[in-house]
Amino acid sequence: MMDAEYFAHESAIIDEGCKIGKGTKIWHFAHIMKGCVIGENCNLGQNVVISPDVVLGRNVKVQNNVSIYTGVICDDDVFLGPSMVFTNVINPRSHILRRDQYQATNVRRGASIGANATIVCGNEIGEFAFIGAGAVVTKNVPAYALIVGNPGRQMGWMSEYGHRLHFDEKNIAVCPESLEKYELTNEGKVIKLGQ
Repeated sequence: MMDAEYFAHESAIIDEGCKIGKGTKIWHFAHIMKGCVIGENCNLGQNVVISPDVVLGRNVKVQNNVSIYTGVICDDDVFLGPSMVFTNVINPRSHILRRDQYQATNVRRGASIGANATIVCGNEIGEFAFIGAGAVVTKNVPAYALIVGNPGRQMGWMSEYGHRLHFDEKNIAVCPESLEKYELTNEGKVIKLGQ
């Protein structure tokens, strides 16, 4: 189906009451459930399911086979890799309804989550954090952090352009692509200084 504002493949299902931004593309066999808000210029791949009331910012890229469950909020410029997984209940049981116990998961601006990674609900992924393929995130992730493994452990820091940051003796690192500078603070946080 082609709308003046966005594109949806004819096999996609879009429930009533969704808000979909201009320039967004929704591909084969995707299902967008009621009450979703999807920003401008998003790309939702094949077999993507967006559960009720999920919010996606602008320019969110959702690769094939991703389900985004109620309680997940993705800010602008988030990348969700193929077959990555969100959860929304901490202790699911088939015979017990826990819809009133959904926990929020916030993925902040510019964060990337790699293929087959799992994000346990109730956590925040910081701005421009980078979650490696197959990682299992069980706690909050700081901005610019690089997380790998199961359970996920921080292995370093990443620039906004997705390059590993290497800090000098003054705790300054330079992104090799953008030439932007970053500082590792005494509090163990990374801040961008500019060029």
